[in-house]
Amino acid sequence: MADFSFEALRRFPDVEAPNLVAVDATDRLILDEAAEALAAAPTGTVVVIGDRYGALTLGAAALHGATAVRTHQDALTGERALAANADRAGLTDTFTSHDLDATLLTGARVVLLQLPRSLDALDEIAALVAEHADPQVVVVAGGRVKHMSVAMNEVLGRYLGTVEARLARQKSRVLVASSPRPAAERPTTTWPASEHHAELGLTICAHGSAFAGTRLDLGTRFLLGSLDAMAPDATRAVDLGCGTGVVAAALAVARPALQVVATDDSAAAVASALATARANGVADRVEVLRDDAAATLPDSSVDLVVLNPPFHVGASVHTGVAHKLFAAAGRVLRPGGELWTVWNSHLLYRPALERAVGPTRQVARNAKFTVTASTKR
Repeated sequence: MADFSFEALRRFPDVEAPNLVAVDATDRLILDEAAEALAAAPTGTVVVIGDRYGALTLGAAALHGATAVRTHQDALTGERALAANADRAGLTDTFTSHDLDATLLTGARVVLLQLPRSLDALDEIAALVAEHADPQVVVVAGGRVKHMSVAMNEVLGRYLGTVEARLARQKSRVLVASSPRPAAERPTTTWPASEHHAELGLTICAHGSAFAGTRLDLGTRFLLGSLDAMAPDATRAVDLGCGTGVVAAALAVARPALQVVATDDSAAAVASALATARANGVADRVEVLRDDAAATLPDSSVDLVVLNPPFHVGASVHTGVAHKLFAAAGRVLRPGGELWTVWNSHLLYRPALERAVGPTRQVARNAKFTVTASTKR
C-alpha cells in the first residue's frame, strides 16, 4: 500500500489521450477534506459514488486505511479501470462494487462523491443517502469549480440539514453535508422519473444520471424522423449507446417482428432503458445490456444498428467514444446491414463511418445535425 501512487492510475479500458486524465485535483481534495472522517469510520461504512477510475476508492483504502469500501460507478469502463488499477496496486480486496441502491448506502458513515453535472443525478443520490445512510453520515462531495453551482447546495439541502462549502483549491471545491432530514421533511420524488410524449406515442423513463432525462434530445428527435426507412427487412437491431432507450422502444413499437438490443456503458442508462421498454409494453422484445461498445454481442449478428454518439468524454470534448462505437457497429453488423447515425454536422464523421462500416450516404440534414446510413461491406 505504501507504493500506491495517483500517477500510476490509468483510464483504460476507457478512452485514453493526452488531454484526458485518470485523476485530478478534485480527487485529491475530496480525500484530504475527508481524512478525519475516514480515520474514524468503522469497517464497511465508507461509500464512494462517482469514482471515475479508482482514485477515490483506492486512495481511501491505501492512504486513509478505509476497509471494505463500497463503491458505485455509473460507467462500466470506470468499474473495469478501477479493477485494473486495484490489481496493479495490490488493492483488489479493499472494495466491492454495487448498484446505486440501498445495498450501497445502508449504514454508511462517510460518503465520498464526485459531484455529477446533472442536478437530477445529485437529487437521486442525496435521496438515497438520506433514506439509507447512518444518521451520523458525512458526505464529502467535490467538483471542478467551473462545473459547480449554488443549485447543488440547494439539492443537497433538501435531504441533508447541514451543507457547508469549503475553500477552493486548484480550481476544485468540496461541499460537506450531514444530518439527514427526517422522511417527512424530504421531497417525495420517485426514480426513475417518467414523461409521456404524445407526439411520439411513447413514455420515456429516466434515472437521474441518464442523458437528457425524460426529455427527447434534438439529435434523437431528428434521427427518429427516419425510423421507417431504417433497414426495413431487419429482424435484429441494436440501439448502441441507448441512453434512456427511446430509439429501442420506438423501433419495437413500430415493428412488432423486430428484436432489439439496447446497450449502454452507463448503469443509469441501462436501468432507464429497461423502464422505458416496460412503460411502452415492449420489454419482451427489447433486451437491455450494460456493455462496453457492444463487446458481448457476436460478430456479424445484427441487421441494423442505430446510434447517436456522444462527442464528450466526461467534461472534455473528445470524439474517441464515437469512433469506438463506429468500430463496434462495423463488427456486429452482418454484410449488407446498416448503421444509422445522427451527428453534429461540424464533426464531419462521414470518412470515419466509411472506414469503420462501409459506403455512407446522407439521409437528412438540418441546421445542426446530419443523419447518415452506412452499409456494411
